Amino acid sequence: MLEALPLWAGAFVAGVVSFLSPCVLPLVPGYLAIISGASLEELKVGEEQLMRRAFIHSLFFIAGFSIVFIALGAAASTIAGYIKLTLLTRLAGLLVILFGLHMAGVIKIGLLYRDTRVQDTKNPASAFGSLLMGLAFACGWTPCIGPILGGIIAIAATREHVFQGVVLLAIYSMGLAIPFLLTTLGLSQFLKFYQRFRRHLHTLEVASGILLVADGLLLATNQFTRLSGYLSKFNKFGL
Repeated sequence: MLEALPLWAGAFVAGVVSFLSPCVLPLVPGYLAIISGASLEELKVGEEQLMRRAFIHSLFFIAGFSIVFIALGAAASTIAGYIKLTLLTRLAGLLVILFGLHMAGVIKIGLLYRDTRVQDTKNPASAFGSLLMGLAFACGWTPCIGPILGGIIAIAATREHVFQGVVLLAIYSMGLAIPFLLTTLGLSQFLKFYQRFRRHLHTLEVASGILLVADGLLLATNQFTRLSGYLSKFNKFGL
């Protein structure tokens, strides 16, 4: 468990970076408006009953995309059990490097530019509808987050037990979910933050791509576990 802490922390950060990516951050207010059935102006006013509904529906939305991501983590770990671990780790490393190069803009992978998100915003979502929208959000993935998610799934595939893959994707989902919930509770503050942060979106994307390439190199050379063990020595809390 101790050696896994750096990996889990990385999965959480990857979730936060996914939220901040150019494919998600600008769309967050729109998703909030859809699942709450209210306009952005109404959400900014923050009437108590409306915000309670928005928060509850946000939880269902988060549950929807978390189900998909955790299922992908479980599937990756299960399939990996039938493949030689050393070979799988190297293949996963190469895949993560490929995703990183795409995200940094060095290469372009056409498949990652497909966008199948639900675009119908005519009717507000019920709680169950918000769950379905979360499922659709996860299944209709976008180019900016696809490489990050793909990298986390590739790492999950190198874990020895299915439970480890499930936990890894659950923590990734948590990293994406917490900023979403905070936005629900403070839309006005989010909009102000977005106006300041939007100029840095491309820099974040390139930096994330470089980090993915570095992680891929560690995986491909079988140094990831060794690095995790080394970093865990700095843990002073005995977790």
